[in-house]
Amino acid sequence: MTQYTLFETEIGWAGIAWNDNGLVGVHLPERDPETARRSFERRFPGIIEAPAPETFAPTIAGIQALMRGEKADLSTAPLDLARVPEFNARVYEIARAIPPGETLTYGEIAVKLGDKLLARDVGAALGNNPWPIVVPCHRVTAANGKPGGFSARGGVNTKLKLLTIEGAAFLQPPPPKAKPSAAQQPSLFD
Repeated sequence: MTQYTLFETEIGWAGIAWNDNGLVGVHLPERDPETARRSFERRFPGIIEAPAPETFAPTIAGIQALMRGEKADLSTAPLDLARVPEFNARVYEIARAIPPGETLTYGEIAVKLGDKLLARDVGAALGNNPWPIVVPCHRVTAANGKPGGFSARGGVNTKLKLLTIEGAAFLQPPPPKAKPSAAQQPSLFD
């Protein structure tokens, strides 16, 4: 049986869903609990709202701490990994090891998986992440200082807000580019 609970954070109402094997879903904070509730009911038909077992108290406290801008380690939160493809589980394991306030690129995760050409596959796996924040997909960015995508509501703005809350160094603006002279016209690929 799949159950869920909602809880308040500094920036809104978040939630977790679980079964006997661990977490099956996490919902990012919303302004009101009804939005989060409807989302869980859409994702998991027949889900039941219930108090969270004590097993998940550290996960809830960690999510609340992160939303206050505090460092929190959610890497030991129990996940039901049987619900995701093996490749995705490997990507999530690497992403879970990224500390708050730090980032890796899709390409860096691909290299850790053994093939730099897997960067797009890494992005696809993170786009299907059922545990945002617990599996901190917002800490994975594109190359060249770009934020990359984010599949949660609000898209990249939500990603940037989460990185801002965590004080990520990624958000430092890059140095301004010098304008090319007439002799240095940009190429098609600049």
